[in-house]
Amino acid sequence: MLDTLKNLFAVADLRNRVLFTLGMLAVYRVGNFIPTPGVNSEALRIMSEQAQNSMFGLYDMFTGGSLSRVTIFALGVMPYISSSIILQLLTVVWPYLERLSKEGELGRRKITQYTRYLTLLLAGVQSLGIAIFLERQTEIAGGLPLVYETGWSFRLMAMLTLTTGTMFIMWLGEQITERGIGNGMSLIIFAGIVVNFPRAVIATIDQMQTGQIGLLTLAFLVVLMVGVIGAIIYVERGHRRITVQYAKRVVGRRQYGGSSTHIPLKVNTGGVIPVIFASSILTFPQTLSGMFTPGGYADAAVRQIGYGMPLYNLLYVVGIIFFAYFYTAIIFNPDDVSENMRKYGGFIPGIRPGKRTAEYIDTILARITIVGAVYLAMVAILPEFLLTGFKVAPIPFIGESLDAILPRVVTQGLNVQFFFGGTSLLIVVGVAMDTVNQVESQLIMRHYDGFMKKTRIRGRRG
Repeated sequence: MLDTLKNLFAVADLRNRVLFTLGMLAVYRVGNFIPTPGVNSEALRIMSEQAQNSMFGLYDMFTGGSLSRVTIFALGVMPYISSSIILQLLTVVWPYLERLSKEGELGRRKITQYTRYLTLLLAGVQSLGIAIFLERQTEIAGGLPLVYETGWSFRLMAMLTLTTGTMFIMWLGEQITERGIGNGMSLIIFAGIVVNFPRAVIATIDQMQTGQIGLLTLAFLVVLMVGVIGAIIYVERGHRRITVQYAKRVVGRRQYGGSSTHIPLKVNTGGVIPVIFASSILTFPQTLSGMFTPGGYADAAVRQIGYGMPLYNLLYVVGIIFFAYFYTAIIFNPDDVSENMRKYGGFIPGIRPGKRTAEYIDTILARITIVGAVYLAMVAILPEFLLTGFKVAPIPFIGESLDAILPRVVTQGLNVQFFFGGTSLLIVVGVAMDTVNQVESQLIMRHYDGFMKKTRIRGRRG
């Protein structure tokens, strides 16, 4: 490991990329502590300790605690992610965007520009929702006003501040992707989750001292966490190999081809992106809840998809599976792979080149994608059920009856708070592995040993 770190900093370009990434993440962390003007920090502290509103759950985890502190980075990267999802979905159904996506670098730049515009719009709408929400929360905050002066002066200030913060985070992420190491947006979310780890350890120790968590329960949770991490690493490394044979060709006096290789299809081609996409879609309405009339139909609908609710869990699983297929279709095109194989004389034994090859690859990809999608959904949901149970009471008509019949271990789980749930583990481990793989590739390309020179995990053979 020490030799690898020396190699990492021995290459000037790689060293600069790593330092640039760390510097941008440090700037992001500084912004997480700059408060939004006009917000009563003392009242906000009280509300953060008392409120159990869904806005201060999963979304707050993605922003590194910025939402509960209402800092200038309170919206995080979620407006950008939501915009990316919308544009990618529109690319499938809108011929104009579909043409742009096929025009190479120029088309991608145009789509990126549209994504930025939509991010600006969504950030403005979400920041208005948060501003109105804060104005209404005096009772939760112990009678103290969360906002010093309510009205459109505060709302416009909050919209300007939070929207500017989001656009700046978007710029940071793009700079990391272009000039640093790893995917900038994913690393920003990763940083937001990881920085809360020390505070979570302290909170867990406090729960042990007060008797909320027993020693055996804590040991079980730690073993479970390690097991989930091991499962994530195992599946993320797994892939199905499709054998490709190259026919012999004679060019001049030289003979080419005749070799055999393989196409590695990852079990989880989309990585953690489906989880981030599904989370982003479901947390988006929560930031708009302040704009709805309390007790109205819209407010009730938003509460039904609040974090931990049965409908939320159902939509979360469906969203993960959908985006696993959708994102895989975006980043891996069997037709292109088949065409490239045909161009260079490659073929899959027993499969006719061309359309049949593309169909064969697509069939295998669909089969392993369902395995990857179910794995993502299980890791994201099951640990949460174990910790807090499956809340059946809010289910219309039959919820209260089910709650009375089912044992407490089903409806309440272990009834403890533990920092690392399934979603956070997926994102942290997945992003860390992707980043390490990129560093590894850079080192190997420059003829240096990487991090995993003695511990490579081989994928499963198909």
